[in-house]
Amino acid sequence: MDVVLIGAGGHGKVVLDILRQSRGLRPVGFLDADPGLIGTEVAGLEVLGSIQHLSRLKREKVRGAIVSIGDNRTRRSQAREVEAAGVELISAIHPSAIIAGSARLGRHLVVCARVVVCVEAEIGDSTILNTGCIVDHECKLGEAVHVGPGAMLAGRVSVGDEAFVGMGSQIIQCLSVGAGATVGAGTTVIRDVPAHTRVVGSPARIIDPRP
Repeated sequence: MDVVLIGAGGHGKVVLDILRQSRGLRPVGFLDADPGLIGTEVAGLEVLGSIQHLSRLKREKVRGAIVSIGDNRTRRSQAREVEAAGVELISAIHPSAIIAGSARLGRHLVVCARVVVCVEAEIGDSTILNTGCIVDHECKLGEAVHVGPGAMLAGRVSVGDEAFVGMGSQIIQCLSVGAGATVGAGTTVIRDVPAHTRVVGSPARIIDPRP
C-alpha cells in the first residue's frame, strides 16, 4: 500500500524509518503545514504539499496515511481530517516491539523500537508509544496519548485522552493520569494525576493547571 506521512518534523523521520522496515507499506511522501518545505526532501522523501492535497493523492492511488506529529491534540484532529477524506489511517509498529497477544491495539498507532506492551493492555487510537517505553499488564490508554522514551507504566495504570507521559517517568500500579495531563520527564507518580494538570519531580507534585 502506498502511504503518505502527515508531518515532516523529527517525529515524522522516526515514523518514516519504521515504515521503511514494515512489509506491505510503501511511503511515497510527506505532507506538511510549512509551505517552505513543499518540494524539498526530508530523510530522502519528498514533501508533496499540505494535508489539503490529500484528496488529490487519493485520486493518484494513495490509499493510506499516518499523522506523524508529536502534539497530541493536533495529531488527533488531523487524523479526523484524514478519515473525512476517505483515506485509511495506518499504524507504524517497529519490528523490535514486543506486544502481548492479548493486548488490544487501537488504530493509527506509532509503536517505536523496543517498546513492550504486556498482557491485556489496551491502547487507544492515535497513540504514540515512544522508544523503549513499557506499558505493563492491564493498562488502559485513551486516544491520542503520548508515552515518552523510556517511560514505565506499571500494571493497571490508566491514562486519559491526549495525556502526555514524559521521557523516563515512572507511574506505579493502579494509578490514573487524567485526560490532557502532562507528566514531566523523570517524574515518579505515586498518586493519581488530575486531568489537565502538569506534574514533575520525585515524588510527583502539581506545578500548574492546564487549560
